Formats: sequence, structure tokens, C-alpha cells
Amino acid sequence: MNLSIEHEQEEDGRWLAEVPELPGVLAYGATREEAMAKVEVLALRVVAERLEHGESRAVPITISIAACQKTVGFPQNAFPSAAA
Repeated sequence: MNLSIEHEQEEDGRWLAEVPELPGVLAYGATREEAMAKVEVLALRVVAERLEHGESRAVPITISIAACQKTVGFPQNAFPSAAA
């Protein structure tokens, strides 16, 4: 499963980044890069929790950067509830 990091600037100047495929995984930052880094860390923590609780098996994770969003690659079976 590929997860994307979407970002936008709020009216107050803060940046918001989120991973739409993982409900609740979002973070604010003073800059776009800070918000994206924070949300990437949070998404990886969610994956780690799922591995620790046996909800997924360990496989390589790849991260690539797109022009206006950052794409994070995760294994297809890492999020069995998201496939439904």
C-alpha cells in the first residue's frame, strides 16, 4: 500500500500535513518541511505499532518525494483494515 502525505498552509500561516489513508495521522509545523517531517514520523510510528502488535509483518519500506506531495511506500498487508 502506498501512503501519500498531503499538505496545505492554514490561514494563520501554519502548515498542516496529513496521511489520508491513516485516519488521525496529521501534524502541524511552522514550515511545510517541518509539518511533513512530523507526519512522516507519526505514520512510521503507526506502522511500528502494528508490527509490534502482530497486525502486520516486517517488509521493506520505501519513501519517495513527488513535486507537491511526499509519497511513502508501505507493504500492502501493513494495513489490513484499510483494504476493506
